[in-house]
Amino acid sequence: MHPVLFHIGALYIPSYGALAAVGVLLALALAQRNARVVGISPRHLWNLCVVTLFAALLGSRLLLVLMNWSDMLRHPLWILGLATIHHPLLAATAALVGAVAAGIYARWQHMPYANTADALAAPITLGLACEQFGALLAASGFGKGAQVPWAVTYTNPLAFRWSGAPLGIPLHPVQGYAALAFLTLAILLVVWLPARRQAGDLTGVALMGVGIAIFFTEFWRDWEGRGFILRGVLDWPQVFAILFVLAGALILRSRQPAQIPPEPSGDESASPEATHV
Repeated sequence: MHPVLFHIGALYIPSYGALAAVGVLLALALAQRNARVVGISPRHLWNLCVVTLFAALLGSRLLLVLMNWSDMLRHPLWILGLATIHHPLLAATAALVGAVAAGIYARWQHMPYANTADALAAPITLGLACEQFGALLAASGFGKGAQVPWAVTYTNPLAFRWSGAPLGIPLHPVQGYAALAFLTLAILLVVWLPARRQAGDLTGVALMGVGIAIFFTEFWRDWEGRGFILRGVLDWPQVFAILFVLAGALILRSRQPAQIPPEPSGDESASPEATHV
């Protein structure tokens, strides 16, 4: 595959970072559309997304620097390559820090939590799909060995250097499995949003869908560095996936009626004086 999308002289543009950036842009555009559907301010939702992204990036990169502090002191220029590193712990940290930042901003701007989460459900899932397509190109989170016609074989030395992927061995394209699952879920959420009956419907379904996708695709991933739970029955991403499913089910049980703005009628354009005889 292609861990480097293209390069200009000595400047390498990694496929993973480029596809993740595309996913962010698509998610932001879709979030603006969804904000109008659920009746919240597109400007506030845009600001919330930007705050969340910066918080998530800062939190995950800070953790990475702290985990490799001694190496960073010896090779400070390595910080320029941090965007090429992909790890479940970093992803979990980014998600947690981003969610906290989003909650703080939403409370500050008095944004309705359930409607805001519903507006973000499809964009986040679409962003995850793009991120996994980038991971497939870069060999991040690579799969187990496979003897299937659609197996992928990495040959670029950078795939091993950046992600530790074995070279010359057919592997399950598990990142592609996850990307297709997330993309299918995102399309479902986009279609369903205007027809939802209660606020929180999409959030609950998105959490459950993402959790199910992560749980089952992990069986095809190489578990090296992902942690072993219950003597290797599960890994840490699967534990978080179970928590996602439980959280989604809890949200679906406690969701509130959706506050969808009514369509403006022709009478509303009349002046107040015109309504009195």
